[in-house]
Formats: sequence, structure tokens, C-alpha cells
Amino acid sequence: MAKAAAVVGPHDADGRVYGLAEQVGRLLGREGWVVFTGGLGGVMEAASKGARESGALTVGILPGGDTSEANAYVQVPVATGMGEARNLVLIRSVDVVIGVGKGYGTLSEIAFGLRLGKRVILLESWQEVGSEAIVVSSPEEAMNAASGTL
Repeated sequence: MAKAAAVVGPHDADGRVYGLAEQVGRLLGREGWVVFTGGLGGVMEAASKGARESGALTVGILPGGDTSEANAYVQVPVATGMGEARNLVLIRSVDVVIGVGKGYGTLSEIAFGLRLGKRVILLESWQEVGSEAIVVSSPEEAMNAASGTL
């Protein structure tokens, strides 16, 4: 089975963070990863877009009960009806967590990843979480860290 990565970040990402997330998704897709997100806008949309355009399978773990809430790049929408509790479902579903940008939902996903012993990679994200996470400075470094070569 393919490796799975969650790309997490704010729904209101600015252009720079959106671009970083899109490139992370694209790189993951090129390497054959399944890309999971929260399925909505911002970083979630950007990562899904990059991944889908590079041929990856994209999965959106949605907070609401309606699959039509998913962004246009999600191929497999999962409507949980769980609100923010879906963050734990998202993180339990993957091998690696890549945080791009900052948001409080992002912080909770990073915390779940650390708590569950997942590889957590931070790109312009919550470096304050401590030394258990891998801090990177580019999408390429994030991909290397996800693959275990950084």
C-alpha cells in the first residue's frame, strides 16, 4: 500500500503559504504518496491541488456531514459530521504529518501527530512544539523528511 501523508494548515492561508502547500502536495504526488487533508480551502486545497495535478490520490477528511463541502481537488471526500474532532481521524489515517503555516486547528493536528508518534514535519509552522518535530525550510526538505532521508 502507498504511503500516506497529511498536509495540514490554515484554511485562510496567504499566497505564500498556499504556494508552499501546493508544492508539498505536488512533490508527495510525484513520489506516489496518498495525500490526505481536511478537505476544505487554504492549505488543504493547495496541497490537494498539487497532489492531484501530479497524479496522486487525494483524500479529504471533512468536518461536516456533506461531501459537497470538499474542495475541487479532493477525489475521496469523507464526510465525518464530527466537526474539529475529525482532526484525530485525519492524523490516525496517515504515516506522516506535514504542517504548512499556522492555525489553531493545525496546532491540534500537529499535537495529535506527536502524541501518536507520527513523523511530524513543520514548514513555516508551529516550531514552538519542540524538538520532536522536524523543522524544514522548503517543500523539497519536507519531502526528504517525509521519505526519511533528512
